[in-house]
Amino acid sequence: MSRWGSVWRQLPLLVGLVALWLFLWDHIDALTIVTGLLLAIGVTRVLYLPPVLLSGRFNPWRGLLLGLRMMVDVVVASLQVAFLAVNPRWQPISSIIAVQLLTRSDLVTTLTAEAISVVPGTVVVDIDRERGLLYLHALDTRTHADIDRVRREVLGTEERIVLAIGTREQAASVRQARRDRRAASDARATTQKEESR
Repeated sequence: MSRWGSVWRQLPLLVGLVALWLFLWDHIDALTIVTGLLLAIGVTRVLYLPPVLLSGRFNPWRGLLLGLRMMVDVVVASLQVAFLAVNPRWQPISSIIAVQLLTRSDLVTTLTAEAISVVPGTVVVDIDRERGLLYLHALDTRTHADIDRVRREVLGTEERIVLAIGTREQAASVRQARRDRRAASDARATTQKEESR
C-alpha cells in the first residue's frame, strides 16, 4: 500500500479522535483543534495499537438501512424488555450463545459487538478473535428456535455492517453466506413438508 493510501485509510480514525477530543473539551477553538490533532497523530503513531484496516468504501444506502434497522431494533427490544420486566408471570431464562461470525475483520467484529450490545436484551460477554466467535448473553431464550433467532439477528447485523463499510470481498462472502442459509432453510422446509404428508 502506498504512503498516501495508508494516510487516506487512517484519516477517518484521526478525524474521529479529534472529534472525541473536541467533545471532551466541550468547545471549539484553534488551540483545542491543534492539540486534538497532535494527540490523534501521537496516539496512532507512538502507542502500539493493532492496525485498523478500513476498506476505504462506504455505501450510503446500506449505511442508512443499517442506521434505520438499528433504531427499529432498539425500540422493539426496549418494549419487549420493558414488558418482561413488569410481567409478574415471566420466569427469566437466559442463555450464553456462541455465534460464528462470517468475517475476521477486527473492525467489523467490534462494530457488530457494539451494535448487538446497544440493543436491550443482549450483551456481548466475550470475543474470540482467533476463531471469529462472539459470546453473548441473551434474555428470554427458552427454546432452540429462540437461540437460532438470536444467531440469525447477530449475523444479520454483521451482514448489514459489512454491506455498508466492508470490502467488496467481504460483501461478496456475506451475500454468498446469506444465499447458503436461505437454501438450507428452504431444504429443511421442503423436507418437513414431505415428512408431514
